[in-house]
Amino acid sequence: MKHTLSVLVEDEAGVLTRIAGLFARRGFNIESLAVGPAEQSGISRITMVVPGDVQAVEQMTKQLYKLVNVLKVLDITEKPCVERELMLLKVNASANTRREIIEIANIFRAQVVDLGEDSLTIQVVGDPGKMVATIQMLNKFGIREIARTGKLALVRESGVNTEYLKIRPNPLAKLGV
Repeated sequence: MKHTLSVLVEDEAGVLTRIAGLFARRGFNIESLAVGPAEQSGISRITMVVPGDVQAVEQMTKQLYKLVNVLKVLDITEKPCVERELMLLKVNASANTRREIIEIANIFRAQVVDLGEDSLTIQVVGDPGKMVATIQMLNKFGIREIARTGKLALVRESGVNTEYLKIRPNPLAKLGV
């Protein structure tokens, strides 16, 4: 299972290196990593996605707390979260295919951010599933380059789990609403 960890650290040189080294020494792969300033000056938030069972992730959490500069570690995998990722995608686009590519981008609420003679660069923001679906739809045109951020996530203060809402039947559907 993949776990999403939110780690608050002091904004000091070498913190990320120590965290990555800890995971490497334990044979853990970090599948996604995003780092940036947090809400308080001098503090950074690291959001990482790591594979492993609950026990292994709990052990890694304990190990993280032993590192200097680590302030807080939360496994937010099972918590209702707002999750986003950013992807830039450069696609082959001839005069004949450009309109179709733009229509596909619009369906995914993506934006064309650059235009070349024979390519389009598209910005996609959303959950990782949206990234995969966009890639699948644009693959037939020829993807030149992809750049993706790691997953960003914050726990929802409302407590509403949107994953639950996606699978829950709509009670208004019976009424035709």
